[in-house]
Amino acid sequence: MAITQELRLSHEHLSRVLDPASLPFETTDDVAPLSEVIGQPRALDAIEFGLAVDAPGYNLFMAGAPGSGRESAIRATLERYAPTRPTPSDWVYVYNFADPDRPHAIALAPGEGARLAKAMQSFVAAAQREIVRAFETEDYVHRQQEIMAEHGRRRDTLFNDLQSFALERGFALQQTPVGIASVPLVDGHPVSVQEFDRLPAEQKAAIEAHSDELQTRIGETVRQAHQLEQETGQRLRQLDQDVAMYVVGPLLDDLRAAYADRPQVLAYLEELQKDLPEHLADFRPPRGDAETPAVLAQVEIAQREASLKRYEVNVFIDHSQTHGAPVVFETNPTYYNLVGRLDYRASFGALVTSFQQIKPGALHRANGGFLVLRATDLLRVPFAWDSLKRARLSHAVTIENLGEQYTALPTETLRPEPIPLSLKIILIGPLQVYHLLYELDEDFQELFKVKADFAPEMDWTQAQALNYAAFISGCVRQAGLLPFSSGAVARVVEYGARLREDKRKLSTRLLDISDIVTEASFWARRADQPIVRTEDVAQAIAKKAYRSNLVEERILEMIADGTILIDTRGARVGQVNGIAILDLGDYAFGKPSRISARISLGNGSVQSIERETHLSGDLHSKGVLILAGYLHGQYAQENPLPISATLTFEQSYDEVDGDSAAAAELYALLSALADVPIQQGIAVTGSVNQFGEVQAVGGVTRKIEGYFAVCQAIGLTGEQGVIIPAANVPNLMLKAEVVEAVRTGRFHIWAIRNADDGIEILTGIPAGERSADGRYPESSVHRRAEDNLRHYTAQARRADDRPRKGDRRRRSVRA
Repeated sequence: MAITQELRLSHEHLSRVLDPASLPFETTDDVAPLSEVIGQPRALDAIEFGLAVDAPGYNLFMAGAPGSGRESAIRATLERYAPTRPTPSDWVYVYNFADPDRPHAIALAPGEGARLAKAMQSFVAAAQREIVRAFETEDYVHRQQEIMAEHGRRRDTLFNDLQSFALERGFALQQTPVGIASVPLVDGHPVSVQEFDRLPAEQKAAIEAHSDELQTRIGETVRQAHQLEQETGQRLRQLDQDVAMYVVGPLLDDLRAAYADRPQVLAYLEELQKDLPEHLADFRPPRGDAETPAVLAQVEIAQREASLKRYEVNVFIDHSQTHGAPVVFETNPTYYNLVGRLDYRASFGALVTSFQQIKPGALHRANGGFLVLRATDLLRVPFAWDSLKRARLSHAVTIENLGEQYTALPTETLRPEPIPLSLKIILIGPLQVYHLLYELDEDFQELFKVKADFAPEMDWTQAQALNYAAFISGCVRQAGLLPFSSGAVARVVEYGARLREDKRKLSTRLLDISDIVTEASFWARRADQPIVRTEDVAQAIAKKAYRSNLVEERILEMIADGTILIDTRGARVGQVNGIAILDLGDYAFGKPSRISARISLGNGSVQSIERETHLSGDLHSKGVLILAGYLHGQYAQENPLPISATLTFEQSYDEVDGDSAAAAELYALLSALADVPIQQGIAVTGSVNQFGEVQAVGGVTRKIEGYFAVCQAIGLTGEQGVIIPAANVPNLMLKAEVVEAVRTGRFHIWAIRNADDGIEILTGIPAGERSADGRYPESSVHRRAEDNLRHYTAQARRADDRPRKGDRRRRSVRA
C-alpha cells in the first residue's frame, strides 16, 4: 500500500488561498477604481491595430464569451480614439428638379447641413413675402394693366377689321357660344333661309362666294386672336417672372455667396432658379372664395404647402454636435435600422412619400466613424447581414424598402442617390460564430480581417489580484454598494480562480465577478454590516449555488435512498464509480455513475452498450476503442485475446460523451479480467491512452465535490476518495469543507500518472511489472489477468476441438 500513501494529495494541494494581509489596503475605499480592461493584452493589441490601420477590409470581430469585457473594452478604446479622428461630413438630400424620383445627396462640412436647411427655410419664407409684396406694387399693377390694355386694343382692332371686311361683302357677324356666325345682308337687312332660297341664282352664287371668303378671314382672325392671347399670357408670365426674380435674385445671390466653395450646392441653386418661376402660384395666397368647398380648399392648401417643400432641405446626417468620429452602438440591427428607409404618410386616402421622408440608418450615422454591432443579433434578423455586407463591399449605402425588392410588379417610388460609405464595423460575438462565418461565408474573410480574441482567463499574480480589487472598487462606487474588506476581496479573487478551476488562473468573465460583488453587498447590508466581510462573500456564493442546485439535491436524495445505485462501501469485481459532469447551463455539478464490465469467451472485442444503443458520443466511442488497444498491447503479444468484454454506465438514460470515464472503464475491465474486487468507496476520473498513461480531463473540482457530497450524504468512512490524473492537480480549487475532510483523513484524493497506480489504489494489489523473462509477479493484478486469459484460451481451444452439430454426417457423406 506504499503507492497509495505516496500518491495521496495533502490538503495544501487542493486549493489556493489568498492571504488578506498581502493586500495593501483595509477596504476598497482605499483602492482607486479600475480604469482599463484587465487580462486581455492580446485583444487590446488587436483592437488598437484594427482601429489604426486604414485599409479596406480591416474591420474587427471581437470574439469571446459574454461578460469577458468585449463591449466595455471597445467602448473605452473608442472613447479615447474617436475624438482624435476628423469629424465626417454632413449629408443632406435635396429635390432633383430634373428627375424628381432621384433626390440628390450633397456632402457638406460638419454643421453646414443644418445651416443650409435653415437658410433654405428662410429663403422660402422671404420669397413668399417679397413675391406677394412685389405683386401688390403700383408699378406691377400698372405694367400688368398696360399689357392687358394693349391686348384689348389689338383684339378690338382684329375684330373691327373683321367686321368691316364682312360688311363690305354683305354680311353681318354674330358672336355665339360656339364661335362667330355670319349672316348675309340684302339691302342692308338680314336674309332668312327661305328668303335666300328665293333669290336669283346669280345673286346666291355671289353671296356664297363672299361667304367662303369671309369664313377664311374669320379663321385667320380667330387664329390671330388666339396667338394674341398666348402672347399676352406669355408677357404676363414673363412680367411675373421678371418681378419675382427681381426680388428673389438677391436672396439666391446671398446663398450662392455663402456656398461659393460647394459646387453641388451651387448646381442645386441654379436648378432651383430655373424651377421657381414656373411655380410662382405656390408663393402667392390661394384665390379661394366663400363658394369654394372646404375640402377643395384644404386640398389646395396641402398641395401648395407640399409644392413649396421641394425648396427645403432634408438634413439627413447632422454632425454639428459631433466631436471627432461618430461612434454608433446599434442594439437592434434590423434591415431598416442599418440601411435607412423611405417613410410614407397618409394624404387624403393615399400613401405618399417625398425626399424629406428619407431616414438614415446606423450605417449613415456611423459613416466616417465606427459602427458596433452584436453578431448574434445581426445574424438573427432577416436581410440584415446581407445588406451590411453589400454596403461594405460596394462602399455605398443604397436606401431601398424591402417591399419594393420583393413585390411581383415594380412600383413607382423614390430612388435616393447612394451615399459613399467609409467606416469601421466592429462585431461582438462568440468565438464559435467567428469560426462559422469564417468557414461558411466567402465574404467574411475579406471584410473582417482583424480578430480581437478575448481570453477567458488570466494569470493569478499579485498585480492581477490588485486589479480585481480595483474592479470591485469600481463596482462599489458605480452601484452604491458597501465597501469590501481586504478579506472579502481575497475571497472574491479565490472565487475567480474557482470559476476557471485553476490555481494559476483568474477568470476574466468580470460579469460573474460583479454579480457576486453585488450579491455579497446585499447580504452584508441585510446583516446591518458597514462593510462586506469574508463570510458575506461566502454566503453570496453559497446562495447563488442554492438557487440553482435543485437537480443536484434531488439526485443526492435518490442516491441516498437507493433509487440510484451507487456503492460507497465494500468491494466488487468488475464495478467502479466514475464521475460525470451534469451541466444545467447556469449550474454544473459532479454526478457519480456506476460503471460495470463483464468478460466472456470471444474474439478480443470490447463493446460499449451505450455505443450499441446509439447513446454514445464520438469521444466516448473513441475512448472505448482506445481501451481495446490497451488490452491488446498489454496481453495479446503472443496469443490473441480469447475474450469479449462489455461496458456500460448503469442507470444511464441519456447520451454519454467524452473520454473522462476511460480510466474508470479500464479499471472495471481489469477487475473483471483479473477477478479482483475494487473498493467501491473510491471513484475515478481521467482519460487514458493506449499505453496506459492517465491524461487530464475537465471539471475535476466539481467532480470531486460531487462525489464528496454523495459520500457525505451516505456517511464518510475515512476510506473514500477520488483518483484523478496528476496533470489535473493545478486545476483543484476545492471547497473548504472538502479540504478540511482531506486534512482530517475523512476523505482522500490521489493523483496518478498511469493506470497501474490506479488499479493498485483501487484493489490494494500491486499491478505488477514484467520481469526479464516476460512474466508478471505472482498475485499481481496483471499476473492474475494473464492467468485468467490462459484459462480462457484453453477453454476456447477445447471449444474448437469439440465436434459441431452436423460434422459426423458430413464426414460419412465424404467417405
